[in-house]
Amino acid sequence: MAPIAVGDKIPDGTLAYFDEQDQMQQVSIHSLTAGKKVVLFGVPGAFTPTCSMKHVPGFIEKSDDLKSKGVEELLLISVNDPFVMKAWKKSYPETKNVKFLADGAAKYTHALGLELDLAEKGLGIRSRRFALLVDDLKVVVANIESGGEFTVSSADEILAAL
Repeated sequence: MAPIAVGDKIPDGTLAYFDEQDQMQQVSIHSLTAGKKVVLFGVPGAFTPTCSMKHVPGFIEKSDDLKSKGVEELLLISVNDPFVMKAWKKSYPETKNVKFLADGAAKYTHALGLELDLAEKGLGIRSRRFALLVDDLKVVVANIESGGEFTVSSADEILAAL
């Protein structure tokens, strides 16, 4: 499957997260993105070095700047279970507007065409690192990394595109 690209409509899919009352919720991506300008960004795995120390903190730190440019939702997707995503979220002193969404079986990652096979490293199927700027379900910017790189999918790159 070809990776999602500029001009594509994002597929719908159901992901999981824990709400403020610590209850697990299932949510449709389209319910979070329809009629809105959002950033959908994905990482290979929770608690991994680049994801935890650079990619996610960048979106947390720049969340106010992104909101001031009209971004209504910051949606983090990782191929991890919802309990891992909950623990990962709690590992940050503040997560501001970033919603941590679990794609436990990589079904949504597959629908985006962004799988990354890390079986040789003992991680199985994961997500490529990416950042999509989406306006009313349509991809406006698609910054997709090769392998484990972190060069084009940062919050600063999305801000520059805005």
